[in-house]
Amino acid sequence: MEKIGKWAFIAGLIVAALAGLGVDGTWVVWVLAILGLVVGFLNVTGQETHGFLLAAIALILSATAVEALPFVGELATDIVVNIVVFLAPAVLVVALKTLLQTAKER
Repeated sequence: MEKIGKWAFIAGLIVAALAGLGVDGTWVVWVLAILGLVVGFLNVTGQETHGFLLAAIALILSATAVEALPFVGELATDIVVNIVVFLAPAVLVVALKTLLQTAKER
């Protein structure tokens, strides 16, 4: 299962980059969302939770600022937005798992 999560993460980044470079279709969003769910369920362990959530939140918040880069801003924004689409379901799963774990401990 650990290898599936690892490969889902790598595949998600590749699909996000290709989608940012021009591969288009509604199927891309669904593939990214499903891969994000797989990553959220299989890839992030309890010790990695806080770092993962913090890094994902930072990426999500900074995604629109990338557009200001000269020459590469639009391309970089397209890629980063697709990475955010990929990470959003993973963040949701990890955040919910963390909330449930916190509730159990109290």
